[in-house]
Amino acid sequence: MTTNPALGVLLHAIGGFAAGSFYAPLKKVQRWSWESFWLVMGLAAWLAAPWAVALMTTPDLFGVLASSPANAWGLCMIFGILWGLGNLTFGLSVRYLGMALGYSVALGFCMTFGTLVPPIVQGKLAEILAATSGIVIIGGIILCLGGIGLCGWAGMSKEGELTEEQKKAAVTEFALGKGFAVAAMAGILSACFAFGLAAGKPIAEQSIAHGTAAVFSNNAVLVIILLGGFASNATWCLILNARNRSFHDYVTGPATRQVLNYFLSALGGVIWYGQFFFYGMGTTQLGERFDFSSWSIHMAFIIVFSNLWGIAFHEWRGTSRKTKALVWAGILTLIVSTTVIGYGNYLAE
Repeated sequence: MTTNPALGVLLHAIGGFAAGSFYAPLKKVQRWSWESFWLVMGLAAWLAAPWAVALMTTPDLFGVLASSPANAWGLCMIFGILWGLGNLTFGLSVRYLGMALGYSVALGFCMTFGTLVPPIVQGKLAEILAATSGIVIIGGIILCLGGIGLCGWAGMSKEGELTEEQKKAAVTEFALGKGFAVAAMAGILSACFAFGLAAGKPIAEQSIAHGTAAVFSNNAVLVIILLGGFASNATWCLILNARNRSFHDYVTGPATRQVLNYFLSALGGVIWYGQFFFYGMGTTQLGERFDFSSWSIHMAFIIVFSNLWGIAFHEWRGTSRKTKALVWAGILTLIVSTTVIGYGNYLAE
């Protein structure tokens, strides 16, 4: 298959924008508990959207799934469930730290594990480091980690500069210690999504064999991974609904507010799914040898856009020029890192 690293980076940028933006509509949901709007969001993100898109882009979706190896199915489902658990804690990290700092910390762990573990497990790390293109890509990943570190440093600086009232004016439930703990767990578990895509390659190959365009071949894999993710998220949300007695959120309240809440939650879910759709296409354009670098490019763009949303929502209001400079330095470093990784993939081609 002909690859195009520049197009791959562009697709990852679009996916990163979607992932970095999905929480914006959710911040406007009124008088619903977190678990209620998260479940409605999940119905759109992990069931409705992936199945609709897969049916439209895969000529024989059910035939593809039926003819795929059972172990690929099983691994995709298991990694999807684990990713779903990470997704839960990721939502909590944004809840406790805000969009800017929550994304930066969680995705720092997620990028490191999701990028490096697959080639290590597959025994390809030495091969990657033996090529100039591989060294350039690893250098870009290190640069990406540096950008994430700058964003985290900015968050720590913000913590020291603002009063509790100022922090909670931007992030209502701001809690640094609790937020860092759940963000670290979220990052490690969320990396399982990358593992699921790697495990689902036999399904993608079956999809191509059944006539699917190569750029859409991962859509059949996504329905299995996201089904596992929905299972773990829905279970926890329903447990919280019962514990917090918040089932009434779905049916009570003024009709106008209810319609708007359902719309905003579903919109957040559709935007979230956009990251998977464009990520799946982006990986097909970077070449099989270095497709592991897709994850770091994707994570970098998510952090860039989430920090820009954090600025738009005034999460950095009241901080010093130094702190704001750290945020922008982190964003620019991340953008440069994606360029370096993309160039490494270009050298490989």
